[in-house]
Amino acid sequence: MTEHIYVGNATVDAIGDRGWLLGHFRPQGEVRHSEDVEIKWGVHPKGDERAQWVRGEKRTALLVLISGRFRMEFPGRSVVLDRQGDYVVWGVGVDHSWVAEEESVVITVRWPSVSGYAVT
Repeated sequence: MTEHIYVGNATVDAIGDRGWLLGHFRPQGEVRHSEDVEIKWGVHPKGDERAQWVRGEKRTALLVLISGRFRMEFPGRSVVLDRQGDYVVWGVGVDHSWVAEEESVVITVRWPSVSGYAVT
């Protein structure tokens, strides 16, 4: 049964997949593989920003601020998260981008887990 248990460290494990700890991109059969949900531990230096907007979003997402100051951009609206525990949720079809106004750590949960959104 131990093959159904994974113990790790988010900071260490996040390095391998741009912060993503769980989702469709993990190998089939691994306990962290999921077609239902994706979870990211995002560590962002001050000034880090998404290279391009996500357009035509096919998922719902939740982003929670652990530390720092993080700004989410939506069409016609900016949301600044600056207190630990601040969060924002957006749904299917909501275009978005982000910028770390200070060194920041965030957790992102997206569902379902679908490919096609990685910026190279």
